[in-house]
Amino acid sequence: MNDWQRKSPLDWEQYVNKMVKVAGVEKHKYEGWVLTVDPVSASIVLATFLENEQVSISIVLGHAVQEVEILKEGDDEMKQRLSCIFAPEESKAYSPEELEKRKNDLKAWLETNHIPVTEQGEAGRTLCVAGVLTIDPPYRPEECSSTNEIILSRVQGLIEGYLGNQQ
Repeated sequence: MNDWQRKSPLDWEQYVNKMVKVAGVEKHKYEGWVLTVDPVSASIVLATFLENEQVSISIVLGHAVQEVEILKEGDDEMKQRLSCIFAPEESKAYSPEELEKRKNDLKAWLETNHIPVTEQGEAGRTLCVAGVLTIDPPYRPEECSSTNEIILSRVQGLIEGYLGNQQ
């Protein structure tokens, strides 16, 4: 186990949203913005911005990391770009205000129909139905998640009906 793998997740967190240079085994060098570090394998996920707003993602496996050097701090604009890399295309089409309205409208409709719903997660962006199902932005049936397939199917059907009536 190398020094990088011995670090804790709190140590790795200081590298997130920063431009780094990674020295790997066999003198391989990698450079990019750190999206995350896997806490199990210590692998580093790097993003590099290409022309035409395209992004290249690289993963440096934890056992291959020899040294990590921070080259540059990420500003607020870069942090926003990095946070949107894996966001679904559909959610990028909505402004924060539109997403908030969609969430509040769906929550009000669910409550009107006597379905228990709460907000959870950072900034309350995720709706939680009866403690067993979550709905993430942009609050469509595809963003529903639950281990209970019956509840998942029924709530997705309700949301489809609700959205159909909205149009």
